[in-house]
Amino acid sequence: MRTNRFRPHADAEELKRLWPAVCKYQELAARHGIDDIFQDNGGKLLQVLLLLGLTTIPGREGNDAMDAAGLQYELKSVNLNLTGSFSTHHHMNPVIIRKYREVEWIFGVYQNIELKSVYLLSPMDMEPYYTKWEAKWHASGGKDINNPKIPVSYVTSVGKLIWGAAPPKVVRVKRVPTNPRKKPQNPELPDGTE
Repeated sequence: MRTNRFRPHADAEELKRLWPAVCKYQELAARHGIDDIFQDNGGKLLQVLLLLGLTTIPGREGNDAMDAAGLQYELKSVNLNLTGSFSTHHHMNPVIIRKYREVEWIFGVYQNIELKSVYLLSPMDMEPYYTKWEAKWHASGGKDINNPKIPVSYVTSVGKLIWGAAPPKVVRVKRVPTNPRKKPQNPELPDGTE
């Protein structure tokens, strides 16, 4: 039985007009091993891969990308309009940290979906975080750390800018929930926290 409660939004026709280009973008991503541009920052990952001449490494357990010489990299991205820190791993532990210590990290800094800059950090640049995470893991009795963060301010001050320009300072505005019955989430912690 059909109901008349649902009617297309006025912008539905605009989305329909744009959709073939989105599908072409997904086809390009699929050629580079990205199955869904809307998941796990797939669209952003594709952009960084193509700009730097990298290829994806299949699977979820290894590093993210490789260059023509076979060097591997961990890739991260951030949207400055949403947060001031990069996410890492949902189960940070010594095994993951050991894997991370072997590669350089590439950080893509975005404003919404527009790439502003790309930074490269060496294992030595990242060592203060590895040391801190290991200490926290051991202090907790071996409990995995849920997604410790790396502040954008650290990446932009310590890392080597390899593409674009230093990102602008962005003031994030606390959003009002769209559902008035839903409580707002905790405000974001300041940079430098986990």
